[in-house]
Formats: sequence, C-alpha cells, structure tokens
Amino acid sequence: MSAPESTRRYPQDIVAIFHASFHPTQGNTIDWSLKASDDLSLDSLEFSALPSGLHLVEQDVIYFTKDGQHGVCVFRRRKTIEQGHRGFRLSSLGILLAKSRRPRPWRHLSALKDLISRIYAQCEESGLLQPTESQWEPARVFFEERKVRKADLDGAGSWNSWSHELSEIETEPPTVNPTLHLSHLLRILGPSSLTLYKHVLGRRRILIYTLPPVEAACILCQVAADICYETQHSSTPEGEQNSASHNGRLKGRCREPISVLGMVTLSDMDRLRSEDLSGRGWIACTTDAIFLERPSCYDLLIDLTTSTPDKATRPTFYSSKPVPPQPGNSRSPTHRLSTIRFAWSDIKLWNELDRILHLDSDHASRPGCCGPSSLSGSAADAKSKLVTTWPWTDAWRVYEDVCVICAGLWMGSWRGNSAASYSGGPETWGKIRLEGDDDLSMGGTAYMRSLGMGIEGRPLASGSASGSGSGSGSGGGQTTTTTTRAMRRSSGMSWSSGRATVIGNNNASSSSGLGKARQVSASAADEAEPEEDEDNTAERRDAQLLTTLALLQTFHAHTSFQLSVLESFIPKPSTETATATATATVYLAPKDVLAFELGPLSAFDARYLEWLAQEYGGGTKVVVRRGWKDLLGALFGY
Repeated sequence: MSAPESTRRYPQDIVAIFHASFHPTQGNTIDWSLKASDDLSLDSLEFSALPSGLHLVEQDVIYFTKDGQHGVCVFRRRKTIEQGHRGFRLSSLGILLAKSRRPRPWRHLSALKDLISRIYAQCEESGLLQPTESQWEPARVFFEERKVRKADLDGAGSWNSWSHELSEIETEPPTVNPTLHLSHLLRILGPSSLTLYKHVLGRRRILIYTLPPVEAACILCQVAADICYETQHSSTPEGEQNSASHNGRLKGRCREPISVLGMVTLSDMDRLRSEDLSGRGWIACTTDAIFLERPSCYDLLIDLTTSTPDKATRPTFYSSKPVPPQPGNSRSPTHRLSTIRFAWSDIKLWNELDRILHLDSDHASRPGCCGPSSLSGSAADAKSKLVTTWPWTDAWRVYEDVCVICAGLWMGSWRGNSAASYSGGPETWGKIRLEGDDDLSMGGTAYMRSLGMGIEGRPLASGSASGSGSGSGSGGGQTTTTTTRAMRRSSGMSWSSGRATVIGNNNASSSSGLGKARQVSASAADEAEPEEDEDNTAERRDAQLLTTLALLQTFHAHTSFQLSVLESFIPKPSTETATATATATVYLAPKDVLAFELGPLSAFDARYLEWLAQEYGGGTKVVVRRGWKDLLGALFGY
C-alpha cells in the first residue's frame, strides 16, 4: 500500500509497537518490538502492559503513558502446559503514540485487537507458544501503515471541537471513544461525580483504585479529563499569561490540560513525584493496593472496588488530608484518608445533568459496560481493611440519597412551577429542579412503553430531546433535537448566562415521527428487517452522541459561569499596580461564596475556590473567611 493511500485510511501517529509477556524466572519482559527511532526508550513499559492482578481475567485493555507519550495495549491470557507458567501464559501487544495535543490511542484499538487475535491464532495452529519472526509479519505491516511520517501527524493529534471529534463514530465502533462513556460513568458515580469534576478543574492529583479488568478505570481517567478539557485546552501559554485574556475571560497558568497517566504501578512512584512539580495535575488508575497506604501521593482516591454487582453501592471517594506531626515519632503518617461526599451546592448542577441522562437511558443496552469489576467476598474484605472507617460507615452511605430527597422537597416547595412543569404527572412533583420549566415531553402527554420497546427510556426513533436550562438573565426554553446526521455535525447548542441551553427544531415532523415510533409493538420489532435494526443502532448511536455533547456543554457552561464570577473579584491589572496585583490576596465572605452557587458552610467548596483562584487568578490568592461570625452571618442571613 502506498503512503498516500494509508494516510487516508489510518491515523499515522504510532512511534513504537511492542509485545510484553510474563516469564516465570525473568518476570515482565518485552520480547519483541519495532520503533520509529532508535532513540526511543521502551524501558519499564512491560510493567504498564502487565499490571498486577491481570492474571485473574481472560482479556483486558490497558491505557498508559511513557515520557508524555500515550499508548494502549491489549492483554490476553492463553492456556499452556509449559512448565513454570502455572497453566497460563500472560502477554500484551501494545503501541506507543507520538506526542501531540490530543492523543487518541483508542483509534487503533479495534485493529490492535484483530491483530493480536490473528497472531495468536497462527501460534495455536503451529503449536507454538511464542510467535516466530515470520508470524510477526502482520504486526510489521500494521506498524508500517500507521507509523509517524509527518511532524504534524497529518492532523491526527489536533483538536477542533467535541462535535468534530465525536463525529468519528461513523467510522469506528461507538464504544471505542472513551468520551462517549460519559453518561454511563455519571450514572455509576452519581452526584459524587461533581466532586471529581471539582478536583479535575482544580488540577489536583487523582488516583483510581480498581481490580482487573482495568479498562473501565482507564476509561474513567480519560472521561474525567474530558469534562474540563475544553476549558483547560484554551488556556493561555505561560509566556502570555495574564489575569484576563483579550475577551475578558480568565486564563489558566498551565498551558496543557490535566495529565492523563492511565495505568500506573509501583515503578512509577518517581514519575508521580515529577508530575507533582509541574502543577498541571494528573489522573491515573492502579491495581496496586499499597497505594492505599500512601495517601501523600495523591489528593483524591476513588475506590471502585466498593461498587460491585452484588453490592448496591457506588464507588467510595477518599480525600487525602495532612496529619500534624507527632513529636518524637519520625515514622508517623503524614496524611490520612477521609471519606468525602458531594456538597449541597452540587444538587442544582446534578439536577441538570440528571435530566439530560434521563433523556437517553442507554445503560441497559450494555450491561456492565463501564461497571467496575466484582470481587469475591474474601478479596473484597482483604482490600477494604486497608482503609480504616468507623463501624457505622455503611449506614451513612445512604447520605447521598437522603440529600437528594431532602433537597428535592425543600426546593420543590419553595419554587413556583408553571403548569408545564407538572405535565409529567404527580409522580414527578417534588423532584430536584433547577429554575425554569422541566417539561421535556413530546406533545405534553405521558406515554408508557410496552415490554421490548425500551422500558428504561431509550429513544427508539427519530427524536431525542436534549436538556434545557435557564440562566439568570434569560429564561430557558423547551428543547427538542432530532437525530439527523446534519444536526449531529452542527449540534445546535448555545450559551445562556453561563448555563447550558440546547437549541433544536420543534416541528411537526419530529413529533409525528416520534408518534409513529411509539406505535411500534414488540412483535413488529421482532419481525424487523436487518436494515431496520441497523437504523435503530444508528439512532441509538446518534442519541448517545447528542447526550454526550449536552453533558459536556453543561460542564463547560458551569465552569465558564464560575470563572466569570471569579473574574469579578480579581483586581484589574494596571501599570501602576501590576506588582501588587501579582501578590494580592482577596478575602471572600460567605455571601460571596453564594455568588459562585457554592455552599458557604462547606469546607470543601472553600478549598475548591482556592484551587480555582490558584489556577485562574493570575497570581491573586483567594481566601474564604470561615470564622464563627462569618458562618453565623451566612446561616441567619446577615
């Protein structure tokens, strides 16, 4: 194949391909590799490709980084009777990408899976455990087709917009792109996902602890970074840093988005320390339980092992807090883990996200798509003992649901809803709501789908509504978005006073199309032609894309709103006060915290504002006053 033809077919951004395997006496080794340059080092990649505990699963996908370069590998566990391997041979085939603005190793994932299956199939036919030089020929062809040829990677590492990037699902499986799993992961994390959002925007150190398989944790790392990617992507480079940009928007002090490290092991401890010095923040995942005993290495720990199919619980969030040193005891712990939950101030934003999620409840189509792996009873008990908690901690895990219910009753009783807000029936009254009408029904009538037509609420036909919101300066409007490819490429989204509003077409054709889809019975669906099944798959894929775009815009709109409020408190730079501004300290009262739609009584919200000012304040330090007089004033309104 010629270079121009391959350029049109494949992204050309691979700098190395390697095969790592476990040897009974040598440990993890790289036994075969190809590199685009001899100067490229592949040292220690074997540990990222074969993290601890991976022998418990048949296959897996691992995302990782090496010296700022992103990569992905496919793991396989093959049966063998070879002495010393204990019945299985563990190996991974991986690739390493060139440095770029937006690395996308998942674009090669499908082809990499096919490649490793083909190579291992040849080994089984020939009765060999390790591929011969001739059997590595498909890997050489794969590498030649996709290796780097141009310095700009022919646009493979650029980023224009979310709608442009996500439109690539037409040419690849929709489950390959991690960003499209945003709705799944928000359902898994619940309102606590906003705690993760605040840590990402504040550029904290985030570690996700999981058990194999690790693909879901790796996806969570990428999706968490994507929540704030648009804001952090537009940051001013360090050499041009100012407290405000040309259009009046605050810019971050870091020129790159938060670093997504992917899978890390104990061999990466030095790398984590060097990442801390950059101030960029990072998010990674690990299977090494010893990290639970080293809370000084990170700021937030997400334990996915507490969310299993046999336990109706969500992942547990732990905050790393410093411990005062004990005199005379140099070995005393410097940090401890403390359970952290979402704040009351997160209810309004979560309500808007939850409303969008209810428009496309596609989690039932892929059960366990992004769910963390389950643990056996003994393994779960052994891991949970590493984090000390009070005996009644399990009883307090209902705190999140109690907050949602109480906030719904309180907010529902104090806001006046229009008649349209009650079109969903009495069962929807008292739910947590934002300002404006929540009526997103088609035609204003309730409809219950019969069995087989999507009980969980998945849009079946040509219509899929997107969320609406209202800002303080302009009212929100009802929204209906049809899932056509033309509208998908130009997702009709607009800003409304710092909150997300989705603009679409609300015409008779979309209503009639949905009405016809609602008349489809279960028997008719069973007799549908294969072409109709493909159309339904495309409709569900379009609905998932629109839901992802709406969620990403909601996060970005909320971030822009809080940055605009922060800008109003930052002193304006001038020639006379340039030096003073760089070291200025701004004190915020509890009523000022309310302007950010944050809780004045929340210590975590106060820390979050300090993180926000540290990144976007242009050198200005923000301190939230939390004296007893300030707290009483916030509580009683004076």
